[in-house]
Amino acid sequence: MDNRKRPFDGGLSPDESFKTPEKKVSAVRLQDSDYMQWGVEETCRYLRREDLGEFEDTFRGWFSGLVRLCCVFCQVFNDPIHGHVELHPLLIKIIDTPQFQRLRNLKQLGGTYLVFPGACHNRFEHSIGVGHLAGRLVQALNERQPELLISRRDILCVQIAGLCHDLGHGPFSHMFDGMFIPRARPGISWKHETASLAMFDYLVNDNGLKKEMEHHGLVLPEDLDFIKEQIAGPQGSEAWPYKGRREEKSFLYEIVANKRNGIDVDKWDYFARDCYHLGIQNNFDYRRFLKFARVCDVEGQKHICTRDKEVGNLYDMFHTRNCLHRRAYQHKVGHIIEIMITEAFLKADKHIPLTGSGGKSFTLSTAIDDMVAYTKLTDYVFEQILNSSSDDLKEARQILQNIVYRRLYKCLGQTQAEKPITVNQILDLSFFFRSYSKTSQCVCWLLTEMSVLFFIHWPFLASYMAAIYSSPFLNSALKINHALFFIFQVSKLLPEQFTEQHIRAYCKKTDKKSLDAAKKQFVQWCMDMNFSKPQDGDIIAPELTPLKKSWSSTNEWEHGGISSQGRSASANGQEKAKTKLFK
Repeated sequence: MDNRKRPFDGGLSPDESFKTPEKKVSAVRLQDSDYMQWGVEETCRYLRREDLGEFEDTFRGWFSGLVRLCCVFCQVFNDPIHGHVELHPLLIKIIDTPQFQRLRNLKQLGGTYLVFPGACHNRFEHSIGVGHLAGRLVQALNERQPELLISRRDILCVQIAGLCHDLGHGPFSHMFDGMFIPRARPGISWKHETASLAMFDYLVNDNGLKKEMEHHGLVLPEDLDFIKEQIAGPQGSEAWPYKGRREEKSFLYEIVANKRNGIDVDKWDYFARDCYHLGIQNNFDYRRFLKFARVCDVEGQKHICTRDKEVGNLYDMFHTRNCLHRRAYQHKVGHIIEIMITEAFLKADKHIPLTGSGGKSFTLSTAIDDMVAYTKLTDYVFEQILNSSSDDLKEARQILQNIVYRRLYKCLGQTQAEKPITVNQILDLSFFFRSYSKTSQCVCWLLTEMSVLFFIHWPFLASYMAAIYSSPFLNSALKINHALFFIFQVSKLLPEQFTEQHIRAYCKKTDKKSLDAAKKQFVQWCMDMNFSKPQDGDIIAPELTPLKKSWSSTNEWEHGGISSQGRSASANGQEKAKTKLFK
């Protein structure tokens, strides 16, 4: 066996003789090597070798900012809707400010919480959810289409916009900017997005976050403009009205608040979150939308689109929104409660001081002019009025006590017009209404001689036109409309648009005499305006209905033939229809 072994050379030990040479790697890769693997030193040496040394310092600064964007330690939130959510350290800095923490005390659904016991969630968790979903959508687009050149700056700005989009909401959310401010200060045009921009500026400046933003690679003021433009939309009328990003990145403005078709992550979060807390089924799956989302050219501009086969999923989204409005957002008792809270706030407006910047005092309605004072304005004002002992707040306190004891205004009924109508059309025909005021979602009149308050309320559920692409054509898309249903094999049973308009009337007085008179007046008004039969019309005024041919539910009317009994009934109905209840 020893003869078979090869002799050692030069007296070297076996370990030294058979040692494999180490692989030597050049400190600097060759010029024809893979430049995608270069580090910062290799790139700088290449710049010097090509007589581009003057750009070395610029590159080092850019690279260090990129490293800060990449090498971050995210904080994890356990959200009941989205599970474990990781947020960038800069987002945590924003969350840990008094301006953002204020959202913990603003109910997401306002007065709806006083109808649905589970609707106790706040703007705080909704904002975190929107920031999370904004990051997921923009990252999905970046991974699927690297040619879009979405930078980490873009991703971080979109996340910040999603996180801060609701900073400007007031007490009881949409009630404050939709009902209270228009009546307290009718001479101004104000909405919560306006306050969101002002609050965001105040948050950044008050907490010294500009240096923190620059430390994480943002470029100011360009990125600040980009964040605010995503929240409030375009501020100019130019061909390209944005300053934060150029037109080739127009799709980034469709993530947080989509002004083009309303399909955005804000809705995705509140659909899922509101349905969860309200106990309503959510049929829309945003995770599936993320799988098929793609940026395509639509009429010469880049838009976020989805696959043609996902049209059904989009209809589920519209259906969910319609369902939430009908069953929760426009619930008649919830709306009555918000009307009563609005009246209480109006009576308490000047008697609740809020200290703002420079020690100046503001009221509930003027706090929107100063973010220091506005930061202190939350849902707590309800308890402040309710538990007060001041004589100045006596009337407001009584209204809120009526809410607590469930002594609420009454709904007279709900009706619809054959075609959508405008405010002016109602004013022209509503001859018995004496005074008039308008808010964003509600128009109200006061019938002074009866001290009965009528609120005519109509929410619009807008129609949306989404852009879709088919599998063979990934980079171009078409706007879907009813004419394309046959091409994309969409069911003809699906509606072309989700638009609904209804009109309600509410009565402040709850005694039987006033309530009966108001109900009959509302039925008479619906007759005069040729509106649909009010819901519960037979209960409202059984001696008046059916008064019209279109209000009758008998088979004789439906089939066009009228028996002798039907003719007799119709004659009586026609005669009653001509009788005015109030002359």
